[in-house]
Amino acid sequence: MSELARHFDTLAIIGVGLIGSSLAAAAKANKLASHIVLYDLNPAVRSRVQELGLGDVAETVETAVSGADLIILCTPPATMGAIGAQIGTHIQAGAIVTDVGSVKEAIVQQLRPVLPESCFLIPGHPIAGVEKSGPDAGFATLFEGRWAILTPLADPRPAYQDAVERLTHFWEAMGAKVDCMDPVRHDQVLAMTSHLPHLIAFCVVATAQDVEAVTDSEVVKYSAGGFRDFTRIAASDPTMWRDVFLLNKDAVLDLLGRFSEDLTALRRAIRWGDGDTLFSTFERARTMRREVIEAGQDTAITNFGRDLTASAKAKDDGKSD
Repeated sequence: MSELARHFDTLAIIGVGLIGSSLAAAAKANKLASHIVLYDLNPAVRSRVQELGLGDVAETVETAVSGADLIILCTPPATMGAIGAQIGTHIQAGAIVTDVGSVKEAIVQQLRPVLPESCFLIPGHPIAGVEKSGPDAGFATLFEGRWAILTPLADPRPAYQDAVERLTHFWEAMGAKVDCMDPVRHDQVLAMTSHLPHLIAFCVVATAQDVEAVTDSEVVKYSAGGFRDFTRIAASDPTMWRDVFLLNKDAVLDLLGRFSEDLTALRRAIRWGDGDTLFSTFERARTMRREVIEAGQDTAITNFGRDLTASAKAKDDGKSD
């Protein structure tokens, strides 16, 4: 594919949180679009985006997508259908419409009926992010070395396959590794690798607030590494995660049932002093941790990958304020 084909004339980003602002920064840094237009429903966010210089800020979602040849929806999953209906008649023929939602089948069901047949709907999901949100949280290197999953539809048009290839190159140019899969399969896989772990983290942190045997201050003061990591995950955007669990409930409930059975087995092993079962389970889990590191999905640096130098500097900076 030629460099011209990789390049977009106008990139429209709808929703400017962590992912939206990072997309704008990465597209700008890698010169992937001649013109970047951003829109967010919140006027304060639009004002901040203008200050950050991420691109041109549109005052309406309709004007944001008008004339764009790549439209990326970065709003909470439950809002996709309403936004699609709002912009449908303003999308030019041949435009690529994609998203960054953590669920895919429900988003396809929302968008497919309301978008024009002349555009190319290619749902997507970059598996990248941090617990911070908002336009100030974004950075151009967020997607480097991370997976971006595309879930193309069963569209027989030859031009659709060209659009998939073009969108693939767009993500690769930002440093992402791209894979394609069926929307239903995506939701099953992400229910295990992302949705269930987040649900457990939310639950553990909420439980810590409710346990009467210890106070909130003690939990915070004596937080060990495991609990700190749970709080990091639990700091994620509650609106987005509410939508994820409601829209991917079948896959999550299926895995939650299996997890409950396994948790009951461990509870029984602890009660009856079954050390062999405990050791075997922990050893299998430890093996998967090594596999995650070997796959380049995390680092083996001591202290859960935290930069101790940076942490110490942050403390010192805080003391000097």
